[in-house]
Amino acid sequence: MKRTAETPAILRDLRSLKVVVIHPQDQDGEELLAQLQRIGCDVEVCWPRLDCLPFGTGLVLMAMRPETLSVNFPWLGTSTSPPVIPVVSYENPITIEAVLHLNAFATIASPVRSFGLLTAIAVALTQFKASRMRERYIERLEQKQAKVRVIQLAKQIVMEARGVSEEDAYQLLRSKAMLKREQIETVAGAIVKARETLSF
Repeated sequence: MKRTAETPAILRDLRSLKVVVIHPQDQDGEELLAQLQRIGCDVEVCWPRLDCLPFGTGLVLMAMRPETLSVNFPWLGTSTSPPVIPVVSYENPITIEAVLHLNAFATIASPVRSFGLLTAIAVALTQFKASRMRERYIERLEQKQAKVRVIQLAKQIVMEARGVSEEDAYQLLRSKAMLKREQIETVAGAIVKARETLSF
């Protein structure tokens, strides 16, 4: 398997990673804490509620227990939510559904072993980063498409109002934008908004 330059960076970054562990202080909880501290992570443990994530949290490890399954975590599912790795002690439809709801990229099986945690963290962080990059790329594409649609509408309005070709309508929009020192989509948006207001 081909090694990438990303791998050492991921492992190096783990030493400055702030990890929140939502897990009871049992044998699994102690094992998780010990392993994370050996890696060099900055760890904070809580159980079972966590209404607000500590500043700078980069990863959450959460026990899939009845106590957490019945709790609403307000920070989950937001645009700033860090990745969550579920610690799964048993499998049933409710637990599986909860894990899927977390959009987890890796899981840790209970009882927690002395191996597997580092790999799970590296995979979760890498996939989470790639997912966020895809989301941002899609968002930029959607914004670009929205601008194109507004310009198309504005061109149509200018074509109808001035009786000019599509190319001439575009040049009129462009000239207006340059004159006002604005983006062409800003001028187009104002024209579309004005038409909508008059049509009300």
